[in-house]
Amino acid sequence: MASHAKQWLTAKPMPADFKLEHPELPEIALQLLWNRNLRTQKDIDLFLRPDYTRDVHDPFLFAHMQKAVDRINIAIRESQRILIHGDYDADGVCAATILHSTLEALGGSPDVFLPNRERDGYGISMQTVQQALADETQLIITCDCGISNVDSISFAQKSGIDVIITDHHQQPPKLPPAFAIIHPKVESESYPCKSLAGGGVAFKLAQGLLREHAKTNPELQSGVKHDAFEKWLLDMVAISSVADMVPLLGETRVLVQYGLVVLGKTQRIGLRRLMKQARVLDEHGNLAKTMIEADDIGFRIAPRINAAGRMSDAKKAFDLLICDHDDHAKELASELGQINKARQEKTKELTKIAVDYVESTHADEDPVIVAFGEDWPGGLMGLIASRLKDKYGKPTFVISGSTGEYTGSGRSMDGFNMYEGMRSIDKLFKKFGGHPQACGFTLAPDIKPEHFKSAISPIAQEQLKDGGTPTLAIDSAVALDNVNWQLYDFLERFEPFGMGNSRPCFVASACEVVSIDAVGKTGKHYRLHLRHNSGVVRKTICFNCEESCANIRPGDFIDMVFEVGVNEWNGNRELQLKIVDLKVVERPSGDQSNVILERSDRIPSL
Repeated sequence: MASHAKQWLTAKPMPADFKLEHPELPEIALQLLWNRNLRTQKDIDLFLRPDYTRDVHDPFLFAHMQKAVDRINIAIRESQRILIHGDYDADGVCAATILHSTLEALGGSPDVFLPNRERDGYGISMQTVQQALADETQLIITCDCGISNVDSISFAQKSGIDVIITDHHQQPPKLPPAFAIIHPKVESESYPCKSLAGGGVAFKLAQGLLREHAKTNPELQSGVKHDAFEKWLLDMVAISSVADMVPLLGETRVLVQYGLVVLGKTQRIGLRRLMKQARVLDEHGNLAKTMIEADDIGFRIAPRINAAGRMSDAKKAFDLLICDHDDHAKELASELGQINKARQEKTKELTKIAVDYVESTHADEDPVIVAFGEDWPGGLMGLIASRLKDKYGKPTFVISGSTGEYTGSGRSMDGFNMYEGMRSIDKLFKKFGGHPQACGFTLAPDIKPEHFKSAISPIAQEQLKDGGTPTLAIDSAVALDNVNWQLYDFLERFEPFGMGNSRPCFVASACEVVSIDAVGKTGKHYRLHLRHNSGVVRKTICFNCEESCANIRPGDFIDMVFEVGVNEWNGNRELQLKIVDLKVVERPSGDQSNVILERSDRIPSL
């Protein structure tokens, strides 16, 4: 749990007429749907009952899709040299894997380039285009990058190399003069789903290529049907979407939901080895629990793929994903596991240094936190920024370098659009890019970190509400006696959880602490047994909460915000109530049952 107190914001109860319109659904489910702005029957059906055939859009709704597909088919037919240019994070690696697999299945032999974070930087550099010219490349297809690289793409086009951009990052003031642009957020683009990750956009191009090929060929050269091959790509879409934290809504939600199923059955030898190493699969290759969830990607699979680009070379992760020899896959997966472990240790070390910097300079008193270190690795700055943001509850920028070459990463929160804030001071940057809640940048040669801080702080101050106090969104109050398998089973229908569809949070008030014990090797986690409305004692778990729980004693009363999950071990399953935040409160006066009735007058029940 974050060390700074959060303001709890419980959603307003849904209107009575919404309940009357949907009598077939449990009240608590309706409240969750209302909170997620799912108000019409069409939106509710799409969310609760997604259908691949019905809800995945025609790829040719993209304005430039036909143009892009035709150009790629010419390149394959004429054996032109094709370069797939990805990115060094999990989204870019998975997107490159999608396009590489598809072009090979269609008879192409594409080269793949994944930039080195330290040497090449983000996006398509002029140096990369010059190398492509030297290699006699005739077509470059980008994935998860390219939309901001006006100069290098202009140079490529003028030099006779066509460039097809597939990207999803914020549109810059000027678009590159590419041959075709497949990008859902371009202002002139009418494609319905704007939340696709880089892997999602690459998948739409793959989908377009496969469907065009199917018009004249009953199956691929391998004998696989087009629609089957298309769906086997969804494991990569799921990983890229969760890893890049795009909103899991609309078409993206459908692709990820089906993608999680495909991921559990993936035929990629290297990915299965990685999943074993991450304990998502057991030693026999079976799922370690009933089903794969988005959290398994976010906390186990994606970090290992990302670690390659953060600490070494993203090509190692790509090579693992396309590997078709088990012994080699085992070696690569082991290496990624070691790299990830080193990443964890280095991140922990640098985060401590960053916290010392913030507190010694009182940076946590500013509207945004700007932390500086001379030699912090570029691949870890985003992780450090994320940890500082969580700890202090404020948007955070982490900058490293020396005079003339300062680079940085930022992580934001609701209320402050980091990308738009930086656009308003764009003269301070040599280059920058990203999303509303995450960014990367290089300061202009004459700009120092203190100049950047002075410029960004008033912008953040103006945008942030309540002085930037961190908030915790709560879906509903609920009595612990109502938390049962029936509730959990319905909450499963809200999976996958992620951006735009956070795991439901509930609040229970005036819970009596029956017992409390530190657990885990470090003693920073706590197991609390609580009594609520009745005499039934419920077991809860609170992770990384030493500061909040160390002084709680049996007999104390707490209000707690919690999530409902399941704990699985050795074939056993039990409901798990995970405490997200808690507050010690006064013992209720008088008859406790009356107090709970007063507090629970709006508690939805199943």
